[in-house]
Amino acid sequence: MSIRAEHINYLYGEGTAFEQYALKDVSFEIGDGQFVGLIGHTGSGKSTLIQHLNGLLRASSGKIYYNGEDIYQDGYDMKGLRSRVGLVFQYPEHQLFEVDVFSDVCFGPGNQGLCREEIEERAREALCLVGLEERFWTQSPFELSGGQKRRVAIAGVLAMRPEVLILDEPTAGLDPRGRDEILDEISALHKEKQMTIVLVSHSMEDIARYADRILVMSHGEKLFDAPPKEVFRHYRELERIGLAAPQITYVVQKLREEGIPLQEDITTVEEAKAAILKLLGKAGSEA
Repeated sequence: MSIRAEHINYLYGEGTAFEQYALKDVSFEIGDGQFVGLIGHTGSGKSTLIQHLNGLLRASSGKIYYNGEDIYQDGYDMKGLRSRVGLVFQYPEHQLFEVDVFSDVCFGPGNQGLCREEIEERAREALCLVGLEERFWTQSPFELSGGQKRRVAIAGVLAMRPEVLILDEPTAGLDPRGRDEILDEISALHKEKQMTIVLVSHSMEDIARYADRILVMSHGEKLFDAPPKEVFRHYRELERIGLAAPQITYVVQKLREEGIPLQEDITTVEEAKAAILKLLGKAGSEA
């Protein structure tokens, strides 16, 4: 499985006096099983870009390929693509509408022409995958907490068994506990199901912790496409486009300036802790 974008351009107001590029000559490939973080300042083109990946938006020019097939070719099964490339929008709980949680999760697979037994099996599996206890399944989704609603919305996409899961700010508005629980469930999906994940986030800490690779967008163009350690080495350049590195990166840089020999590419608190303990152990043995 792969998604390949080749020289994608997308214009708002095309052919008018207000014509403006939302995406400009964007190319990349996402391979099977990758966990990709997508970051950029507000208005950088992140949300516009992900809506191209399952055909919700059509590029003004350029090509999108899924498993080697041009999704813009005549007769392409766009409905099938949207089942295979699941997109969870920001604040997805606003899309909940059924009388109870289980019915809401059944809605997506119900539109895939499956028998009732298969639909319900997928709904049960999806709700278990997101860690929502069975006692909540018969409740109205509107009676749940914000984090629980988010789980239901994600389960509704998972019930269609996508090969790729794209999430646009899935933890927006959640408290720290709810945010960590959602991200840990997404990480578990990636590891256990080998599911390809694209995570859009404003949290550099979350991206550094979970993503194998980061795409950085700026003013509709791809600025970086590299592993987190490589991207966050350019933290000064990220600052110039309204982003930053994880907070621990700045702490490590300060410690290095004070003469403490830490690695420059530390991007998570766990890495910093291990490096400092290693230094303290070495110092203790030398003493």
